[in-house]
Amino acid sequence: MNNANPVIPLFDLNYGQEEEEAVLRVLRSKWLTMGGEVEAFEQEFADFCGVRHALAVSSGTTALHLANIVADVMPGSEVICPSLTFAATANAIIYTGGIPVFADIASLSDWTISPEQIAKKITKDTKAIVVMHYGGFSCKMDEIIKIAQSHKLAVIEDAAHAPGSTYQGKKLGAIGDISCFSFFSNKNISTGEGGMICTNNDEYAERIKIIRSHGMTSGTVDRHRGHAFSYDITALGYNYRLDEIHAALGRVQLKKLEDGNRYRRLAASRYKTGLKKLASIKLPFGDRHAEANFHFFPVLLDESIDRQALMAYLRSVGIQTSIHYPPVHNFSFHRQYFKTQNMNQTEYIAGHELTLPLYVGIKDEQIDFIIETLNRYFRDI
Repeated sequence: MNNANPVIPLFDLNYGQEEEEAVLRVLRSKWLTMGGEVEAFEQEFADFCGVRHALAVSSGTTALHLANIVADVMPGSEVICPSLTFAATANAIIYTGGIPVFADIASLSDWTISPEQIAKKITKDTKAIVVMHYGGFSCKMDEIIKIAQSHKLAVIEDAAHAPGSTYQGKKLGAIGDISCFSFFSNKNISTGEGGMICTNNDEYAERIKIIRSHGMTSGTVDRHRGHAFSYDITALGYNYRLDEIHAALGRVQLKKLEDGNRYRRLAASRYKTGLKKLASIKLPFGDRHAEANFHFFPVLLDESIDRQALMAYLRSVGIQTSIHYPPVHNFSFHRQYFKTQNMNQTEYIAGHELTLPLYVGIKDEQIDFIIETLNRYFRDI
């Protein structure tokens, strides 16, 4: 078996003829920068999430940067965030001159940020709270919103994993003050690069529209259409725009999202049924199955298991796996922001987590093969 090409990849694109036609539609229009596709994608995404404003940007990271800016995070501001996340969650705080204050997870079965930890870490310099819906599972938003409101803090949802997931019947990304989505290749909505900011705050939305495009008061498409002949620069801005091709792909992917998330839930159910008898593996998040979009499928290995050896074995038989995530506070660059807080649960999960393949299109027999392979490995060690 060729180990360089896993038979069962960690993720795969849910792409077909519709995406090809969407790209061709843009190419034939001969308009590539922000225009009708972006406008339509923003409206469709806002309607899907149930928010007043959805603003397309070039990535989930740029979305997070803009969210911190409009939340008035500035040099010296503290922003409480998880460490069990991708580095961009913390980096976006640092871009503004803010200081990430890392908080532990809720428990060994709930790997989202702990409300109790958030409350303990609030100081006079705290400006905002960033939550990250790990794997598409919601943070404890009721508790976190109450804490934020009592201290007059903004809540930024890092919803990169969470399009289509819900919390008490409400879409994730429509609960905090502002939310950020990623459309990176491995996400439930995949455009290669791209992101979206959602908010019900009119002031936030107006500011983002300006600063995502160089701080200009009019866009290229407005000038092209003759709606404006010049522009002013009213703020320090960035080139964080989304182009028409990525927006067109996003529109197709959004139409596929709900069916895709149902497919993922069914695949996750098959995994759960097959893995529940394995003493060496625990499944996080309990019975919160119906609310999650299963961006990926994480499991917790017993302390006795050599994770690297297991991953190498799975790779040798054509099963690709990964780790989500090395804790941000342990990276060489980010250690300067980390004080001696207790992060024991985050570090335990990070040391024993394993991500198994899950994507739209994974076959029942592939999941069964993964389960059988794990059973065989644990039986033989």
